[in-house]
Amino acid sequence: MTRARLLQPDLVLGQTILGLHLDILRRYGLKGLVLDVDETLVPFNDADVSPELQTWVAEIRPQTPIWLVSNNLSEARISRIAQSLDLPFLFGAAKPSRRKLRQAIEQMNLQVAEVAMVGDRLFTDVLAGNRLGMFTILVEPMVLGGGAPKKRSLRNLEVWFSRQLGVSLHHSQH
Repeated sequence: MTRARLLQPDLVLGQTILGLHLDILRRYGLKGLVLDVDETLVPFNDADVSPELQTWVAEIRPQTPIWLVSNNLSEARISRIAQSLDLPFLFGAAKPSRRKLRQAIEQMNLQVAEVAMVGDRLFTDVLAGNRLGMFTILVEPMVLGGGAPKKRSLRNLEVWFSRQLGVSLHHSQH
């Protein structure tokens, strides 16, 4: 697999995770979701889940198993977010390592190709999912008050470098 393919999301949503709907999951034959947490679900320095995110999870969860898999080392932070959404979680994932992604998929009792890795970062979320053979979805980061994410410069560097390798990050048609 080429470097560009390892970083190429299968779907570039072009909006936050709130724009990921059941019809998109059905279109791609997806039966499970592994979600990143920081800036995919909540802003990095926030541990409170928005009402919109709670509504989104309530709509998706009855149809699709969801696991949270975060690189964050704070079990207290990730468990608080997971509990507020009533979702199982794994923390300290060290993505792009695949180990905890495999654990989540095994708990869902699904095939790897039936599960999407959803996140806001190319070099952690997308790379880990692609290395395992998952369907990968790149979303825009959740930020406090609509401002720029704290790690925006790192994300911009990832995007620039990925484009140099030939990765296309144009919003996918869905």
